Amino acid sequence: MLKLMRSRPILVGVVHLIATPGSPRYFGDRRAILRRAVDDTNALIGGGCDALVVENFGDVPFFAERVPPETVATMALALQAVIEVAGGSPVGVNVLRNDARAALGLCAATGAKFVRVNVHTGAAVTDQGIVQGQAAETVRERARLCPGVALLCDVHVKHASPLAGGTIETAAQDTLHRGMADALIVSGSGTGSAPDVERVAAVRRAVGNAPVLIGSGLDEKNAGELLAHASGAIVGTSLKRAGRVDEPVDVARVERLRRLFDSLKERSA
Repeated sequence: MLKLMRSRPILVGVVHLIATPGSPRYFGDRRAILRRAVDDTNALIGGGCDALVVENFGDVPFFAERVPPETVATMALALQAVIEVAGGSPVGVNVLRNDARAALGLCAATGAKFVRVNVHTGAAVTDQGIVQGQAAETVRERARLCPGVALLCDVHVKHASPLAGGTIETAAQDTLHRGMADALIVSGSGTGSAPDVERVAAVRRAVGNAPVLIGSGLDEKNAGELLAHASGAIVGTSLKRAGRVDEPVDVARVERLRRLFDSLKERSA
């Protein structure tokens, strides 16, 4: 996956799992979770995504850090189903809100290739309370369980404010160098909200050629200006029917964004 980011902008589609057992919105049909995940995977891969990330997005309200065993078990089933359908495209996992340890365990069990960590270094005030980065534990557990798995880590993540303040440039440098992240993610204020272009440019200036991904809000209208400073994007909301996050993936939207990514590559070649 990181090799892709060095050669051209990467399009990472998000497989948002519907509510899993134990969460308030779970309606009792375990097979429906896998059906929706497989359907969305087919649309994302069929439309041209380079990679996918699976998230327990339907499990609101989220635990701040450790999730219960039933969540991990269900995500393992879903992740395995997605990997089988993805046909060799890299698949990663994000265990919301910030259970990097569970995500690494899922990678070790299923062969998933990367994890997204919302708060890897520092601490943030979120709607789940204070979430603290566990970089020391995460990097060591990665070495023990799944050394080849990439750590894609947010800086000043969405739905949060950094507890100690500070600039996004400093946070990016700390996450990359002291936290040993493999790639950095820059998001807007919330799900479906794009980051300010200057924030992305500031992170790019701070970290040089390190991979930088847009983590929320990228769509057909703003992709050009955002990708001028980024290695690619993780895209969820704008690939759904009518651009609604709770809807299934719309393969036509994926295809249009794929063509746009390819045209940007051609212009920069």
